[in-house]
Amino acid sequence: MNIVVIYVKLFKRKPEKIYKWEAMQEDIEVGNQNYPMVLVQIPMYNEREVFQLSIGAACRLTWPLDRVIIQVLDDSTDPTIMEMVSMECAKWASKGINIKCERRDNRNGYKAGALKQGMRHSYVKQCNYIAIFDADFQPEPDYLHRTVPFLIHNPELALVQARWKFVNANKCLMTRMQEMSLNYHFMAEQESGSTRHAFFGFNGTYLSSFI
Repeated sequence: MNIVVIYVKLFKRKPEKIYKWEAMQEDIEVGNQNYPMVLVQIPMYNEREVFQLSIGAACRLTWPLDRVIIQVLDDSTDPTIMEMVSMECAKWASKGINIKCERRDNRNGYKAGALKQGMRHSYVKQCNYIAIFDADFQPEPDYLHRTVPFLIHNPELALVQARWKFVNANKCLMTRMQEMSLNYHFMAEQESGSTRHAFFGFNGTYLSSFI
């Protein structure tokens, strides 16, 4: 792995150097229609402490409102939390966000099962790309603008993953140490795996036909 990392650093094998990337531009004639449809999936289970943060961050993504669907996959079993999640989704829906709160009558497959079930809804068929965020994720508003162009301009790619940042890294020594450990994971392990075209199972933005 160290050899791969040295190779990456030495020869500047960065994604933006290898793959084509162009910023999305609104077409004067067709408006937002040149933006692909994106489905944002947020699987969660009794996430009382963080559900508002993740839903809010997803709803603040600066993608055209008519070209994105927020899908909250709520497997919660606590009736109070279920009601809170429903109210949060209703709040954003009242602001014009296309947000769906989907629930199952079982938890088969747990998070993977929820994601799979979410793909079966009819409205998903219109989506070209899928972004997946855990319930404690807070994507930056421009996340889709920074990731989707890689998939558009490089049809051989099936997924794009962005590195994590940590909102409480400086809270105490333990969180700082965890940040250092995970930073190594992204700077060394993930970068070497990506360079070798090795599949890695973390959240990201996927081409819908790949899934």
